[in-house]
Amino acid sequence: MDYRIELDDLEARIFISGRLTFNDHGKVRSMIQEMVQSHPKRQVMMIGGLDFVDSSGLGMILVAREEVAQVDKKLFLRGAQGQVKRVLAVAQLDKIVDIQD
Repeated sequence: MDYRIELDDLEARIFISGRLTFNDHGKVRSMIQEMVQSHPKRQVMMIGGLDFVDSSGLGMILVAREEVAQVDKKLFLRGAQGQVKRVLAVAQLDKIVDIQD
């Protein structure tokens, strides 16, 4: 998994690409720290570049949601495609995280 963050006054956009799996725990922890420390209240994970996510990856998304919520921010997922979109639907993550097309 790779990521980069773009900030403006309204939101932080976190562009994630590759595969999001258990092996990415360290990178995700760093990404969450950047999200928590950034100014915007809206934290948008741009996941259109993700090719694959497993159950550990879903868990890390939920950890990110919880940690940004603790500092009064909101997490959004945007642009899911293919396998990632199917996994999010099967896991019913839309009941917990705001998922946008």
